[in-house]
Amino acid sequence: MLVTKSNIDVLALALCVSAVTALNPSCAPGGNFDLSRFVLQLPSGSTNNPDQIPASRLAGCGGYQDPGHKYFFTGSGDGAMIMKAPGGGKCATFPGAPRCRSEFGETGSWSSSASTNRLKADLLVTTGSSICIGQVFQSNSYNKPLAEVYYNGNGDITVGVAFAARGGQGQDLNKIGNVPKGTRFHYELRFENGKLQFSLNDGGFKTLKQYFTTDRAFFKMGNYNQGGDDSGIKVFGLSVQH
Repeated sequence: MLVTKSNIDVLALALCVSAVTALNPSCAPGGNFDLSRFVLQLPSGSTNNPDQIPASRLAGCGGYQDPGHKYFFTGSGDGAMIMKAPGGGKCATFPGAPRCRSEFGETGSWSSSASTNRLKADLLVTTGSSICIGQVFQSNSYNKPLAEVYYNGNGDITVGVAFAARGGQGQDLNKIGNVPKGTRFHYELRFENGKLQFSLNDGGFKTLKQYFTTDRAFFKMGNYNQGGDDSGIKVFGLSVQH
């Protein structure tokens, strides 16, 4: 094979990109992912007051991992971010939200009419019969989600869009596709230019019907356990764009 300077340049670039994107199993999640926009909500803590870890404590290779590696830590083999939550509400929960979570929430809100509001995640589900793996959350006094991305134990991925801003009226459930448990997949959730859209594995964007106006919102992503059994996910990529 003829080795030219351009071949060498391409190889060097490929190695550089690989090095940048590789996950380090020796680092805390904050050393592998940009978590600067998030607060981490955990199932530990006290009644109506779950532990919340700010971005400043998550940052860097020596950043936060929970003691005993029960809920939030780096996988020893592949460097993935592990997020676990007990089932059946057997944990510290928020008032009015009696389910366990290891979940990120953006610390700042944004306008839904802006040109770019995107959440991207690359993950796989290891355990759990029903998990919310992403949300668009209203930033107002209602304190309720506009949309939630669900992973069912049979592999179905569904986006539920609330019928009412105040909650309590159920959701319009939009089935997107199916990914067998233990299979890695990626999704993108958008709420920009007033449109709510979702894409699974680059399969094109589905525009989801909205039933009320949401002027400001923020993203959430992680393991918000909806079932009675314990749940776990492995995250390989997480980013937001505004």
